[in-house]
Amino acid sequence: MIDIDQLPMRVGLGQFQEITPTRLQFIKQCGCDDFQLNTPTLPGRERWEYEDLARLSSQAEDLQLRLIAIENVPRAFYDRIMLGQPGREAQLENMAYTIRNVARAGIPILGYAFMPAGVWRTSRTTPVRGGAQATSFKLEIARAVRPGDGQSHSIWLGAPAEREYPEEEIWENYRWFMERILPICEEVGLRLALHPDDPPVPALGGVGRIFRNFENFRRAMEEFDSPMHGLDYCHGCWSEMRAGEGVLDAIRYFGERGKIFYVHFRDVQGPVEDFTECFLGDGNCDPVETMRALKQVGFRGFILPDHVPRMVGDDDWCHRGRAWTVGYIQALIASVRA
Repeated sequence: MIDIDQLPMRVGLGQFQEITPTRLQFIKQCGCDDFQLNTPTLPGRERWEYEDLARLSSQAEDLQLRLIAIENVPRAFYDRIMLGQPGREAQLENMAYTIRNVARAGIPILGYAFMPAGVWRTSRTTPVRGGAQATSFKLEIARAVRPGDGQSHSIWLGAPAEREYPEEEIWENYRWFMERILPICEEVGLRLALHPDDPPVPALGGVGRIFRNFENFRRAMEEFDSPMHGLDYCHGCWSEMRAGEGVLDAIRYFGERGKIFYVHFRDVQGPVEDFTECFLGDGNCDPVETMRALKQVGFRGFILPDHVPRMVGDDDWCHRGRAWTVGYIQALIASVRA
């Protein structure tokens, strides 16, 4: 497995499901050595096999790249766990099997979320600088979606549940899961990196959202304190929480404790009730101050463009928006090294 503690702060790329030679070549041309896969397209409806994961790592190595993380398993791997439904014991067994195989394949980090209702947006085509298109969210619209509505709302990336799930019930399900899965991660040396709820509001579609503020993240990190448990620090979600306030405080608190494993570097304009994703430098936060704080706490992980605006001529992966963002982040890293 890659010894990630010996690597410097650096840029990586991600937010795609399938490896292709062209995409890996693009990553290398951007000056990156690391990439992550988001819910990779693999065989298996309930768990992942070692051979399939090892093939991904081998494809990366062939082009002198590192598959540094996988972010998210399919929701169907642990949806009953998140909602405390019958069948969660079988899902837990399969999750343990998958985690062992991810570690065996030499992939050092598994990003995860505990977000049963998923990611929500109310538009994917909001115009930002120069007419580029970005996603946005308006809580007033989202509140109209109630439990039992089904998945008829084409604008959502998430979906409502069949009934109300209060916050404390989600917390209990999270504890049940972590009490059983974290020892497996410690045994095999796989790091779990927790992503915030997106958007970080108390509930959507009738389902409580527990990872929406500093206090709840601190609670999770203290209750399940382990070298194998930390954060996928999504700068955009933290910016959403309080319209940019508290972003640096969270970096300092969790970073000084070695709890930031990697960073999604994006930003938004506005608070969680009404925000639009945007280009770095156009949002709530000063990206120079963010990068300076990461440097000051000794962060040595990878930083990747997360959601990026769709620029003119972009493909479905927004390769132009990602290339612009990679260059921006590389310049920020160089500036704090000076």
